[in-house]
Amino acid sequence: MTPKDPSDNPWSDLDRPPLNASALRRALLRPEALWTSLDVVPETGSTNTDLAGRAARGAAREGDVLVAERQTAGRGRLERAWTAPARSGLFFSVLLTPRVPVERWGWLPLLAGVATAAALARTAGVDTALKWPNDVLVRVGDEERKLGGILAERVGHPDGTASVVLGIGLNVSLREDELPVPTAGSLTLAGASGTDRDPLLRSVLRSLEEWYGRWHAADGDPEASRVREAYTAGCATLGRRVRVLLPGDRELVGEAVAVDGDGRLVLASGEGVQRPVEAGDIVHLRPAPQEPPEAPSGE
Repeated sequence: MTPKDPSDNPWSDLDRPPLNASALRRALLRPEALWTSLDVVPETGSTNTDLAGRAARGAAREGDVLVAERQTAGRGRLERAWTAPARSGLFFSVLLTPRVPVERWGWLPLLAGVATAAALARTAGVDTALKWPNDVLVRVGDEERKLGGILAERVGHPDGTASVVLGIGLNVSLREDELPVPTAGSLTLAGASGTDRDPLLRSVLRSLEEWYGRWHAADGDPEASRVREAYTAGCATLGRRVRVLLPGDRELVGEAVAVDGDGRLVLASGEGVQRPVEAGDIVHLRPAPQEPPEAPSGE
């Protein structure tokens, strides 16, 4: 008989108790609320994949929330893997059906970043920053590390309508020896005042509901809803010199000067030329070396 993995026992690590699905439903599922259902599963490959599959079969509706205690095939942008020990983080997806112009749907992952940052500041007592287009950053000591990521995927319904599956993954109690890469971080490593996942999840979902409602009421307008203002205020990418890697080994280097009305990152070259870059067009976005100072004229 194959020995059972101790992590299969939800009480194997008392620092990582399981989520209380019943309490979460009582707190979040109200007649007037955005959230209509909430399921917590012990393990799955990807909550985004599962929820998208439900929607494609006509078995999901706006406001459905799917949470996993552990993901074995979690994904980020461009199918990058996202893995973590059981109950060490928040791994969940929600189904949204925006009734706003489809060209404004690209603001959803940025809006989710704003909502997540606000919730973590309020509930965990940590300052976060947003890396365009979909990362949540936190400081661990003197280092800026990735705390979490956001993935938005469009999915069709049998009736021909479309929705967005919005996935959020956040490292909560990961310890240094558990980090998948040295650039990763967690709320615990950042010295958070609270790492109880139940109130953290409630806070993030309530903040997402608030920002989504504001954006939706403004017909998806990022200015009228103040989503763009909030995003740019918390975006650590702005003001930095960055290198954007594009498909085909092409690259752009410049200072990130703005996020425009379509949610694109605007880069300014040394010649003053500004160019917007869409999230779907980039492979990587990395810091770039600062330009050397001009040599003395010799006069």
